[in-house]
Order: sequence, then C-alpha cells, then structure tokens
Amino acid sequence: MNHSVKKGFSFGLTSGIITTLGLMVGLEASTESKLAVLGGIIAIAVADAFSDALGMHVSEEAELKHTSKEIWQSTFATFISKFVFAMTFAVPVLLFSLSTAVIIGVAWGILVIGAYSIYLAKKQKIKPYKAVIEHVGIAILVVIATHYLGHFVQTLG
Repeated sequence: MNHSVKKGFSFGLTSGIITTLGLMVGLEASTESKLAVLGGIIAIAVADAFSDALGMHVSEEAELKHTSKEIWQSTFATFISKFVFAMTFAVPVLLFSLSTAVIIGVAWGILVIGAYSIYLAKKQKIKPYKAVIEHVGIAILVVIATHYLGHFVQTLG
C-alpha cells in the first residue's frame, strides 16, 4: 500500500469509527429511535465520507508536494474507508435491539481502533500499549461525551 492510500485509509478508518460511534451513542441517548440511528449512520457514511474525502483532497493539494495521482489516491482511499467502516455499524442496528446494537457498535469500534493502533505501533517500533491507550482513550471519551450530550438534548424536547 503506497503512502497516499495509507494516509487516506488511516484517516477514513479512524474518522469513520469515531464519528459514527459518537452519532450512534448520541442519537440513541437522545431519541431511542432505531430508525433515527440507522438514518444517521447512512447519512454519516455518505455525507461525511464525501466531506472528509474532499477535505483530504484539498489538504493534499495545499501541501504542494503531491502528484495529481497521489492526491486522488488519498481522496478515494479516504472516501472508501470512511464509507465502509461507517456502514459496518448499520449491521448490528439492523440485527439487534437498539441498546444491544449500540453496545456491539462500541465494542466493534474499540476493537478496530485498538487493533489498528497495535499495527501502527509495531510499524513505528513503539510500545503498542501507548498507542492503544491514546487512540482507544479518545474513542471512549467520544462515547461518554456523546452519551451525556444525547441525554441533555433529550431533556430539551
């Protein structure tokens, strides 16, 4: 995998998981609606994947050091990975009750972030536990924050 594809894949994976987890947890806490959570996941998978892909595209262009091919590789890898990882969270929502689906989604997201953190740490020749604590810690903070924000939003309605 070349540098441009790795960059887009890494960004799409982490952004897809963190954004979708936050959305799922927040919407579940505020609406308790399976349809709202599923609709949110699909919207994130499409709209945010395009948004992040365009953001990656413009960011790569702004560096003034990448070829057009490299820029498009990063753009495409960002879109595909963000879309695919976000859509994986729809599966448990379709198969289980909403509360169970959210628990499965959180576990899935933490597992993938943790596994990718270990992979990256080994590539960087650093201790994996440091990367796992950092990356999974951020994911957990997002889950906690969006859970409580979702409950807060529910009180407004």
